[in-house]
Amino acid sequence: MAEPRAETGHTWLDDLQGISLGVFLAGIGVHLLTTVGLITGQTAGVAVIASYLTGYSFGLMFFLINLPFYALAWRRLGVEFTLKSLASVTALSVMTEVIPEGMVFSYLDPALGAVTFGALTGIALLALFRHNGSLGGLGVVALLIQDTTGFRAGWVQLIFDGVVFSVAFLLFPAWVVLYSLLGAVVLNLIIAINHRRDRYIAT
Repeated sequence: MAEPRAETGHTWLDDLQGISLGVFLAGIGVHLLTTVGLITGQTAGVAVIASYLTGYSFGLMFFLINLPFYALAWRRLGVEFTLKSLASVTALSVMTEVIPEGMVFSYLDPALGAVTFGALTGIALLALFRHNGSLGGLGVVALLIQDTTGFRAGWVQLIFDGVVFSVAFLLFPAWVVLYSLLGAVVLNLIIAINHRRDRYIAT
């Protein structure tokens, strides 16, 4: 049996299942989002916008946009966090190519798609954070700010989302941005309310 690490109480098997669950839920969330033609915030939002504008897949754009953030993660948050984040981003990039092959919707209401995306992806990020991983990009910056200043990661992400959606209003119809904003608010509220290191002690 895998022995738990002293600093977290998680074994490597715990981490594997937690990170795998997070990536899987995030993959479904992104598929729902793109099915209804919406966008999101954070680094994934930049990747979605770049995907729509360039015609390249979300998976490719998401992987490439995250590359510069690994240097910051390596220096400030450690090797383990960086490698787990790299593995998670790579796996999600693959999942977003695979899931649409097996999950097709004849109709999905945009509001329901946005809320479901926000809920699934918020839970996915909690799973990743609690196993010392992330989906890279802004998540790295948000966790660094939270750990050094105490300012909640969810609020950091919500502020960045405000910038992303302000730009999106210049590129997309207003209804697309408003529905997308609904999903982003659900996601970030889940992170802001539930992700507190002082409330989570792995056993």
